[in-house]
Amino acid sequence: MKGLIVPPGQGKRLLTKAQDVTFKVTGADGGFASTFEVVVPPGFNVGAHVHEHSTEFFYVLEGELDVFAFEPVERTPDDWADWKSPDGEQILRAGPGSCMFVPTGTPHAFTNATENPVRMLFQASPPPDHERYFEEICEIFSAGTTVDSGAVQRLRDRYDVHQITPLRFEPPAPQ
Repeated sequence: MKGLIVPPGQGKRLLTKAQDVTFKVTGADGGFASTFEVVVPPGFNVGAHVHEHSTEFFYVLEGELDVFAFEPVERTPDDWADWKSPDGEQILRAGPGSCMFVPTGTPHAFTNATENPVRMLFQASPPPDHERYFEEICEIFSAGTTVDSGAVQRLRDRYDVHQITPLRFEPPAPQ
């Protein structure tokens, strides 16, 4: 038996305007979770969503993300920025060293509301659903100038992504 060492800058990389994901450990490596290094561009909002069958862990390495992981008092369909939990928990600005654990069935989201890219470590268990999801969503994002919303919904249905608010990518205007 042997372990796996992945040097900096190594791993399978998927890159689009909205996604920069590097696979570090996959189900094929025998991992208990898929592990990714993710660069979140300014203006990217994953949208509130929930997974019925997977657990996730996020760790901010560089930059700041707005995050939450709780059931809100009210699920509003358009935006999660003002959501609050029944015990008063609110959206948090997470900087380097912050982590977010998301148990199965917990609504959660993140957005990069800053002008700088954010780098984070992301784990999803069990593998390999998130690996396949990233591969296929990158294909959709790269397919043309418009995103096929029907293809995105079919992908979400297949990989246990139950979207509550829309995914948005609104990069800041060049200066």
